[in-house]
Amino acid sequence: MTTLHSDQRKLLEKAVENGRDAAEKAADAALRTLAVPAEDPFAGMSVEDRQLRRLLRADIKRLGSYGALVAEIAYAQWHRMLFARFLAENDLLMHPTGVPMTLAECGEMADTEGEPDEWMVAAKYAALMLPGIFPTDDPLLSVRFDAFGRQALESLIAGLPATVFRADDALGWVYQFWQTKRKAEVNAAGNRIGGADISPVTQLFTEPYMVQFLLHNSLGAWWAARHPGESLPTDLDYLRRNEDGSPAAGGFDGWPQRAADLRVLDPCCGSGHFLVAAFALLCRFRMTEEGLSEAEAGDAVLRDNLFGLELDPRCTQIAVFALALTAWKSGGFRALPLPNVACAGLPVGANSYEFTHLADGDPDMEALLRRLHHVFQHAPDLGSLIDPLRIAKEENLFEFQWNQIGPLLETALSRERADDPAAAIFGATAKGIARAADYLTRQYHLVITNVPYLARGKQDAALRRHIETFHNDAKADLATAFVDRCLQFCVKGGTIAVVTPQNWLFLGSYKALRIRLLKKATWNAVAKLGSKAFITPMWDFNVGLFVLSNALPGQEHNIFGIEASH
Repeated sequence: MTTLHSDQRKLLEKAVENGRDAAEKAADAALRTLAVPAEDPFAGMSVEDRQLRRLLRADIKRLGSYGALVAEIAYAQWHRMLFARFLAENDLLMHPTGVPMTLAECGEMADTEGEPDEWMVAAKYAALMLPGIFPTDDPLLSVRFDAFGRQALESLIAGLPATVFRADDALGWVYQFWQTKRKAEVNAAGNRIGGADISPVTQLFTEPYMVQFLLHNSLGAWWAARHPGESLPTDLDYLRRNEDGSPAAGGFDGWPQRAADLRVLDPCCGSGHFLVAAFALLCRFRMTEEGLSEAEAGDAVLRDNLFGLELDPRCTQIAVFALALTAWKSGGFRALPLPNVACAGLPVGANSYEFTHLADGDPDMEALLRRLHHVFQHAPDLGSLIDPLRIAKEENLFEFQWNQIGPLLETALSRERADDPAAAIFGATAKGIARAADYLTRQYHLVITNVPYLARGKQDAALRRHIETFHNDAKADLATAFVDRCLQFCVKGGTIAVVTPQNWLFLGSYKALRIRLLKKATWNAVAKLGSKAFITPMWDFNVGLFVLSNALPGQEHNIFGIEASH
């Protein structure tokens, strides 16, 4: 796995932050040229410009403000150019005929394509490859920046070295750096945080060493335990072993025997850092076990093994793009299976009739479907915390089997109009809410993530109320609520591998949670990292790495620990 070194990361951070400012300035100028903030169109505007103006003014109503429209246009236009260079630098930017194109070759096509330069041609081709991220009929992308605004963005992207776009972690840093400005705005406001503000405040790109340590001491340990004495099919530098050579974190006996049967979930997948790294390991495991080619293994892993859920629709799209880019880099450009990644933050509509009428007059079933509708209305606050199985189980009115409830829920959710931001990337039209609900009700062998951190006092009412109801002994922080939720995602004998704050190991407010987890979970590994574990603005936050299994610990079980705070 290639990662950005500190100098490259600083260059990227500066370029993205400057790019956001330049893109918003260019977007504002372009909108004023189209008289979008004005009450009336300018005299002499063309029919096409008047129509675009009407669409953009409608978007202001949808988004809530003119400033939000400026931000949306800036995001779309900057990222279309940026993603085009990601594709080009990895020899994956394709002409509509399927021929790979370099940026120089795009420049030669500029006149033919009716574009001013190679960047606009590359952006056009990238949009055709990724229709869900950059729809060709999107009015936000129909806005044309003037030459000064366009060249400002181009110079920032062109100024980055090609190696930045070949690093496996670059896409994740891009989104975190883009959110820096919004995160500061939300924190400065001092309001309770929920909905669209949760993502910029809680998203934190996980350090590569954290990702590798957790994967190597879960997936890697599982592989090593099942193939003792064999050479490893890939580097597992962070795998820790006992003196007898066995994995220190254990052998994960509750997992399947074959990699093909493993199910791995990141319930807070962000831009896909854990998913991309797990993809690389699982590909090697399946190539070794099944004799698959790199492309065959990549397709199989996307289809069978990896699952992701994310609160933020944009981040969901970036995670899918990151997985696609990784799969194309390893096995060549090809049509890919739709990755099992869904946005868990899409709300259902306000009308509960589509849910309740499916009960066919059964009052108990109707009550449950009404409850589920209410919970999914708060999806932008709750995301992967939503547990339809537990809601059904804890409903006191009746006891139905999930095979009765699940199909009704899927039918109700499939009627919602919220399109799937992940499926749309490849031009598919799956319903995102239904896919998310499907993944929310499955169980997994490994649940691995960097949980979001948000103290109870900063949470909005819907989030705080849900956590009190379903994660009461973990309610002091969103992070510990997610530790509990991750364990609920696990099959019996399944495992969580998480980055969390350290404070729940000793604070009195978490005593009941500690007692429960010490009695009912097997602690495989604990690595205390202390402060400065992150090199980003969270550098002073005390965090640790935890691997726990959903199984009663044996009387002779030892916890593998590392004290790295110093």
